[in-house]
Amino acid sequence: MNLEVILFWVLAAVSLLAAMGMVVAKNPVHSVLLLILTFFTIAGLYILLNAQFLAVVHIIVYAGAIMVLFLFVIMLMNLNATTEPQKNNLIKFAGVIAGGLLLLVLVAALRKADTGMLQQGSTDIGLIQNLGRALFKDFVLPFEVSSILFLSAMIGAIVIGKKD
Repeated sequence: MNLEVILFWVLAAVSLLAAMGMVVAKNPVHSVLLLILTFFTIAGLYILLNAQFLAVVHIIVYAGAIMVLFLFVIMLMNLNATTEPQKNNLIKFAGVIAGGLLLLVLVAALRKADTGMLQQGSTDIGLIQNLGRALFKDFVLPFEVSSILFLSAMIGAIVIGKKD
């Protein structure tokens, strides 16, 4: 076995174990820390796919900013089991059904996915130059629409948060 295959299996196993641990953890702080570990292992998988830029952005945005913010919010909320509302069985059943339907959609999408590009063995898939070319040539309209959407969301947050 070569080193890349071993690294893939180790990162995939750690990622799956950390994700399952995050879901079943009773303490929300432990959940956030396990999710951060999952994000780091996913970034390692991006590096194995030769997508260094995506791995760095993934670590900076998700593990560095969003998850640290989640951790601070959870710690400031001072959650404990006595104040947590109990969910009835109907809500739990609806959650299981929704999760099963999501799994069904993901499996159906993966069955229809084109794996021809993965079998070619191209080494320049995740490079920044190709990402920039695709973003500003093929997807310029959705990119600009999303920037206007983010701008309007920021303006809305300022208006809502402004004191009277």
